[in-house]
Amino acid sequence: MTHNIGGPERIVRIVAGLAILSLLYFLEGNMRYWGLLGLVPLLTGVSGWCPPYALFGISTSKRSKAENA
Repeated sequence: MTHNIGGPERIVRIVAGLAILSLLYFLEGNMRYWGLLGLVPLLTGVSGWCPPYALFGISTSKRSKAENA
């Protein structure tokens, strides 16, 4: 897997994922499980690879652009 997410976007995804995961602690009842959606941006930010980006050929990574040139 080549990286297709750039540095600033990775940071935003990690922070957003952690913020959404925090809903597990702040919401009550079954609504709290919506916080598990935070795993998606967190995992894509940590790994640097986004499946929809790969599907559509999008890349915000400088490393990936250098490899294609």
